Amino acid sequence: MSRSDFATVKRIVIKIGSALLTEGGKGLNKTAIAIWVAQMAKLKQQGIEVVLVSSGSVAEGMSRLGLKVRPKALHELQAAASVGQMGLVQNFESNFQQHGIHTAQVLLTHDDLSDRKRYLNARSTLMTLLDYKVVPVINENDAVATDEIRFGDNDTLGALVANLVEADLLIILTDQSGLFDSDPSVNANAVLINQISSDDSRIDAMAGESRSGLGRGGMATKVSAARLAARSGASTVIASGDVENILTKVIAGEEIGTYLFASIEPIVARKQWLAGQLQAKGRLLLDGGAVGVLKKSGKSLLAVGIKAVEGQFSRGELVVCLDGNGNEVARGLVNYNSEELALIQGQASGQFEKILGYSDDEEVIHRDNLVLV
Repeated sequence: MSRSDFATVKRIVIKIGSALLTEGGKGLNKTAIAIWVAQMAKLKQQGIEVVLVSSGSVAEGMSRLGLKVRPKALHELQAAASVGQMGLVQNFESNFQQHGIHTAQVLLTHDDLSDRKRYLNARSTLMTLLDYKVVPVINENDAVATDEIRFGDNDTLGALVANLVEADLLIILTDQSGLFDSDPSVNANAVLINQISSDDSRIDAMAGESRSGLGRGGMATKVSAARLAARSGASTVIASGDVENILTKVIAGEEIGTYLFASIEPIVARKQWLAGQLQAKGRLLLDGGAVGVLKKSGKSLLAVGIKAVEGQFSRGELVVCLDGNGNEVARGLVNYNSEELALIQGQASGQFEKILGYSDDEEVIHRDNLVLV
């Protein structure tokens, strides 16, 4: 995808850094937040779904608590994040409401995205929020995260969210103009990189650590995030949040910041992941009608089309789908575990609550989590 194709994107993840959000640690930059929100509202008017990943909870908490130096002890960081998160959410909510847009606070830890069941739950929640035209405001759950389960920085979180919701583009707003061929604070002749592949090995030498001291990331984490986002086919733009109308200009294809493009299309990346990188935990035998629907219509798999369930698996794990001759026709991530599926196989979704005592997803495998083979 080239910059000229940005006008065709349907879903974007926007990550805003701590230094921008908090005016270098002085407190929430309410004026700037209002400006960014107004731009996001314009993007939504263009039919683009927006997911916001917001840093700044610790920095805002530091400001509210009168702390001059970022705490080092985990419990102090968690306390600062808890205080600061209140300000962040209140500010984003009030600004989006002025444009008639609802927001939702979503706090994640690494465990939420590494555990298959919780990953699927998080994905389902975010996709439902987008269906409701809501802007999810995502941050790391600093109040409960330990060193062992931290993302490390919100650049990484932004990339993982881009993977999670299958975004077309990740936009990282920072206090720098983008990626330079050398450190601009040392070399006055440093040149801004306009466009480069996220896989290009040369960018490793160009990325440096954070100079603001407020967040946990620097340009190195942004490059790493771009590569992580590229795994699901999402490209990345790193740009200065101080540029006027930065978000609308990026989507308009203007050559602002650094564009790190993915070398693989999103749909191809996800199919490769489902088809070859996950181990199948079970098998579903389908009737002829279900096989035909999957092959011809590309629709989701419903329980009514399942004749038999084999193996032990949990919600969110990969299963293969077989036709009447035992040939694999598809594979995907299931919304029910093997015990539940054994009870609802062959049944219409309207019977799930009566059989299971509750009703969750209508689909056994949603078409977004299913690939034909």
